[in-house]
Amino acid sequence: MKKLWPLLLALVAGALWYVERPAGVTPVGIERRAPVERATENDIEALFEQRRSDVQVRGVGTVSTTLSDDDEGSRHQRFILELASGHTLLIAHNIDLAPRIDSLRKGDRVEFYGEYEWNEKGGVIHWTHHDPQGRHVGGWLKHQGRVYQ
Repeated sequence: MKKLWPLLLALVAGALWYVERPAGVTPVGIERRAPVERATENDIEALFEQRRSDVQVRGVGTVSTTLSDDDEGSRHQRFILELASGHTLLIAHNIDLAPRIDSLRKGDRVEFYGEYEWNEKGGVIHWTHHDPQGRHVGGWLKHQGRVYQ
């Protein structure tokens, strides 16, 4: 029994470290997929011109169009945001992983934090929710003071 105590102590210490590990420390064996870089709303037009993708962005815009939900595979609430610059973005918000913004209307202001993906129409913002597997930076949408993640 005396030979098992060091092993038990090591297991308990490892379990405690895993539960209480410092922010940003990923346990061995879990690969965290992080976007290439972080950018602000002001950088989105440059990302579009350079046809860049996989960039974490933050900004705010006005809803110009609400679209029907995409029900293929994971369900996504979709709408178009217009930035102050006039640039437009499709927001694809996964409503299987985060709450739907039921009260969303044309003209509403929405803040966003998610991953930019280039497309010819201006780009898409997705990953506007937490990642239940902890492998991707969590995103969010903010509408009328409420955060949706």
